[in-house]
Amino acid sequence: MQIVSQPYSLNTPAAFAAIADLPSPVWLDSGRPLAEGGRYDIISADPLNTLELNADSPEPFSRLDDLICELCPQNRDSQLPFCGGVIGYAGYELGLEGNFLPADVRPTDLPAGFFGLYGWAFIADHQLGSSHLVFHPACPQRQIHELVQRFESINWQQPPATGNFQLLTPFEHELSAEDYQARIAQILDYIAAGDIYQANFTQRFSAPYQGDLFEAYLALRSQAAGPFSAYMALPQGSLLSMSPERFIRADGASLRTEPIKGTAARQADRLADQRAAFTLQRSPKDRAENLMIVDLLRNDFSKLCRNGTVRVPELFQLASFANVHHLVSVITGELPEDSVYSELLEACFPGGSITGAPKRRSMEVIRELESSPRGIYCGSIGYISSCGRADTNIAIRTFSANNGLLTCAAGGGIVADSDPAAEYRECLTKVRLLLETTEQFLA
Repeated sequence: MQIVSQPYSLNTPAAFAAIADLPSPVWLDSGRPLAEGGRYDIISADPLNTLELNADSPEPFSRLDDLICELCPQNRDSQLPFCGGVIGYAGYELGLEGNFLPADVRPTDLPAGFFGLYGWAFIADHQLGSSHLVFHPACPQRQIHELVQRFESINWQQPPATGNFQLLTPFEHELSAEDYQARIAQILDYIAAGDIYQANFTQRFSAPYQGDLFEAYLALRSQAAGPFSAYMALPQGSLLSMSPERFIRADGASLRTEPIKGTAARQADRLADQRAAFTLQRSPKDRAENLMIVDLLRNDFSKLCRNGTVRVPELFQLASFANVHHLVSVITGELPEDSVYSELLEACFPGGSITGAPKRRSMEVIRELESSPRGIYCGSIGYISSCGRADTNIAIRTFSANNGLLTCAAGGGIVADSDPAAEYRECLTKVRLLLETTEQFLA
């Protein structure tokens, strides 16, 4: 492994812009300095190999394991999360075990999953205040030389140049308020019948666009950055994620997941905002909703973790973002030595915080009542490193862009005492800042 030190800077957009013209550029974005909680920015491009998955791909996560095995393992460095490996996304439909919607009603033409095998990365560590270019031994010398030259030419004092982005019409809502609330009522009927305890119901918002999506991403980042954000420009389209939620982090055998459940809108008045946060932390409904998902994820971890290692060190912690407060809990566990991260994804995907409980039955209810497939929304974006580390997000607050159409989604967890009108308002609260920021670019 070869490591080349770089100037440390919070101007990570400039680092991405330096390689944005290369094939399949990716940026796993900490959101720093605009968001708290993220430690690393990981930027790469020009993968050695790629894997595209359809919604009906058999054993998709086993194929992901085959891809990462193309790189020889590297020793873990305590300061490097990524030493060459896989970066990409798994769309929600990869977790449906063949029970998926026809391709002609998918919201975009993006594949259900895309992963690149990246031999190098630029890594900014905002905890240590350091930056490095890291090259796996499989990375060709020609590529190393070119990348070092590109990064030497960066002006870290200047924001990157972008093209012009335009939104051609305001976002269209997939469901009216009446339709949305009627479907919530149907979920409440399922809950009353004892069929499920909770289901996460969502709707999509879409608008035509043209121009440079990176400009749109930077605008969204300035208003709604999350600690698990991401920007990916693929041959078929792009992903723009402002996710505040971690799915699963692995450091060798040690695992950590941080589900979000429970939401309250931020208030302009400081005292009113404090009251909203205080009320959320003590809300019986939101705490019960969060606890259901904690129990679900404890069960998912227990499928693979060593007996007695699954723990819940934090419950109902307050996390505040630009437009909402959330409740976040933490579950940890330890894998057996012979397990691999792809097996964990297969056991736990999609994340319980965006399905419901029990997971498989709630997913059947979601499929029945939602009007279109989710695609990347509620899937996961992240990396698996050849050094035995991995980290993934829950792809909420996320746009997909393809064939001139920009799409995002929002929703919420429905439990027995949910009020349909309040759930509709919560859905719009979660997505409002994203839509308003993007609609500033209306032609």
